[in-house]
Amino acid sequence: MDRYPDILEDILHFDEDSDDEWDMLLAETKREEESRSKRRNKHRGSVPGHRIIRRGRVEGHERLYHDYFAPNCVYDAFFRRRFRMGRPLFLRIVNGVEQYDPYFVQTTDAIGNLGLSSLQKVTAAFRILTYGTPADSVDEYLRIGESTAIESLRRFVQAVIAVFGDEYLRPPNNNDIARLLAIGEQRGFPGMLGSIDCMHWKWKNCPTAWQGMYTSHCHEPTIILEAVASQDLWIWHAFFGLPGSLNDINVLERSPVFATLTEGRAPPINYRINGHDYTMGYYLADGIYPNWSTFVKTIPCPQGLKRKHYAAAQESIRKDVERAFGVLQARFAIVRGPARFWDEETFAYIMKACIIMHNMIIEDEGATNDNDFDGSGENPIVQVSHVHTPEFVDFIQTHHQIRSNASHSQLQSNLIEHLWQRYGQ
Repeated sequence: MDRYPDILEDILHFDEDSDDEWDMLLAETKREEESRSKRRNKHRGSVPGHRIIRRGRVEGHERLYHDYFAPNCVYDAFFRRRFRMGRPLFLRIVNGVEQYDPYFVQTTDAIGNLGLSSLQKVTAAFRILTYGTPADSVDEYLRIGESTAIESLRRFVQAVIAVFGDEYLRPPNNNDIARLLAIGEQRGFPGMLGSIDCMHWKWKNCPTAWQGMYTSHCHEPTIILEAVASQDLWIWHAFFGLPGSLNDINVLERSPVFATLTEGRAPPINYRINGHDYTMGYYLADGIYPNWSTFVKTIPCPQGLKRKHYAAAQESIRKDVERAFGVLQARFAIVRGPARFWDEETFAYIMKACIIMHNMIIEDEGATNDNDFDGSGENPIVQVSHVHTPEFVDFIQTHHQIRSNASHSQLQSNLIEHLWQRYGQ
């Protein structure tokens, strides 16, 4: 009786001959009851109309554990093939993600039933990333619903970026630059820091209103990734998110690839080619890139043995970034096939997480010759600087040095002579 004090007071003072007021009072009572019911269902209990599927989550976890993680697991020889990495590295990622985000910690519901384990959620995210399959395809084996698999994927890629991004997706420090310069010297290109290029990722569910802006040369909506890779396929720079209608020059104009160099914060680089001293490193690029002092391009239709030898060497070594794109797409099929999500933010998280795990696999498998990539040594923790910042004039001067056509031509000529003297004769 105390649930509707206002309504009962209206009943006591209500005129019995007024049927309209009685109908209005009943309607108001019904609306109040429906409102209370909706508020109760919002906070607890099942959602009316939803089907409840008893998936057997515990049995799914036990099957997954005995298949891949037990001491004498069933598919021990197939782990790297199906997870794209070794078991210790995978468990390291699982532990880091679980410590960062409580979502991946296994819990119990109100009646004591165990929820999904961290292995189930992370494995579901991995299967979607590595095989590029729809989210509901992991339900039969892992016993995880489609919506939960999508939520696990979103949280997993964000956790990977937060936990491992500073270590495995960063610009090279002093030790890295010294190693990259030594590799470039051995390959005949002193001062080379890697190769640069762009890759397009198809966007299947691009909104119709945006398709004109995102449609690329392949006549489908795409999103662009600009990357810099070295010989070991380590990706040092990743700039992702621009629409596919832009070309490589438009992407370069918006890219922060030379931001630290322009701001005067880049580590010093000094090398000599054919008797000339240089203080800025460079990247190998294809023909669409501008004639800047920080790019070394091939020669179209070269004439003479020296130029032909240089063009062959440049085009061969420049394929490092193409190889990196190929390995990235082979390991994570989600970035090779059409993307099925709707928002660009999720694409950016997925791409960055895949690049981070790609670099982690390279380090784990020894392709980097046991080099240290943790940013230690000569790259200390960044502190707030109170020293005098570079003047605007210095900024403009560095900006013009990067875009100098004369320096580009001189560097190319010196490299032609250097390669011919070293390998051609």
